[in-house]
Amino acid sequence: MIARRAALGLLALPGLARAQGRPIRLIIPFTAGGSNDIVGRILAEGMSARLGQPIVIENRGGAGGILGNDIVAKAAPDGTTILLAGSGSFVISSLVHPRVPYDVANGFAPIGLLGAAPNVIAVHPSVPAGNLAELGAFARGKNPPLTFGTPGAGTTAHALGAMIALTLGFELDAIHYRGTAPALTDVVAGRVQMITNAAAPFLPFLSAGTLRAIAIAGRQRASILPELRTSFEQGFPQIDSATWYGLLAPAGTPVEATARLHAAMNATLADPVVRSRLIENGVELETSPTPADFGRFVASERERWAVIVQRANLRAD
Repeated sequence: MIARRAALGLLALPGLARAQGRPIRLIIPFTAGGSNDIVGRILAEGMSARLGQPIVIENRGGAGGILGNDIVAKAAPDGTTILLAGSGSFVISSLVHPRVPYDVANGFAPIGLLGAAPNVIAVHPSVPAGNLAELGAFARGKNPPLTFGTPGAGTTAHALGAMIALTLGFELDAIHYRGTAPALTDVVAGRVQMITNAAAPFLPFLSAGTLRAIAIAGRQRASILPELRTSFEQGFPQIDSATWYGLLAPAGTPVEATARLHAAMNATLADPVVRSRLIENGVELETSPTPADFGRFVASERERWAVIVQRANLRAD
């Protein structure tokens, strides 16, 4: 019923041109196969059906999300180019890189929040650690330092790695990739020892025993991995991080266009089938009532992460 009402609301928006036949580009600022890609494709499928327009996925990985963000910032503000933004790829990346080629605060128009996925801390099975305390004990005595794969400098995973190292008191050698999938490949192969990410891409490797999860980085267990203890339960409440997802458009996109996209997004997320698919992939759903609400959320996240980045002295290489 909620989805039907929202879909009907799309038709009632006054003066809104549908631009039939023109596909919408959804820029995902990471390579295919990672959690951002999984979430973006599920969302795009549902929104396309409700908008009556194809949504074409473009994976533009690099620089922790900055390359993809820049494409959207410089696109025509007509509602046909949108960005799957995240806590790392949009917020943290702009804090750890000394300069970004767009205006983070004013270069984008908010559309809406999708939700967040708790981050899982995992290691290659050769690492003798089944929990955070054991990880700290192992890593503190390791020379050279423990290696840590990230989806890119400035991602949530990069910041979370620094948070873990600071809390547990060891050095970490961060190795940056162009997305989760290549980083995960090297961890599973044993070339890198540790990784953090939303749970979805980890699941087949956890089941196969080629990857070991040691904690959820937060206060609540994840429904997708109900037996995995949290960092709070293990006595390390300082380790607290989730990856959130939302949609942005270029600054100057007409209000009617962002409202239409916001309505299609929320109608999609109200669909029980879509909700089930996202929950199965580790996403805890939370929508924003209006695009402006999402804009305020992004601004508050930037303030929160700025403190963490400064305390960790986190900088892109």
